[in-house]
Amino acid sequence: MNIKGVRVRLARGAIWDTIPANMAKRKARKAGTRRPKRGARRTRGAAGGRLPKEAVTLTVILRAREGQETLLEAELRALVGPSRREEGCLTYNIHRSIEPPSALLLHEVWASREAHTEHMHTPHFLRWNARKDALLASREANFWKQIV
Repeated sequence: MNIKGVRVRLARGAIWDTIPANMAKRKARKAGTRRPKRGARRTRGAAGGRLPKEAVTLTVILRAREGQETLLEAELRALVGPSRREEGCLTYNIHRSIEPPSALLLHEVWASREAHTEHMHTPHFLRWNARKDALLASREANFWKQIV
């Protein structure tokens, strides 16, 4: 920094540390909470990343009975939040088919087959299980293991 032609070097800890952006960084360092670096791998089954060895992927194609499309989607949406909060759940997503729009795909990734079995004993799943037959025209489910 130049002050009237005199070159002055600020010591770290002087004005530099009173700038709000730098204060936040310093505070975070002291607390030991660092933000992950950009491009860091997520631990919960990041897209394109490697899943844990025991992880299983479940795909379920559901076709609603005529007139039950909206109710089926509502029932599935009710499963998403509680299922994602389960210990062994890595991914839990619903997709809609472009043609025909009445078909829905559940894409689930579980830490293990046992984690999925535990999921099937939860209150939200048991509620779904009791209601699904009245809503579904067909259901096709497959378990998958990641290769690459």
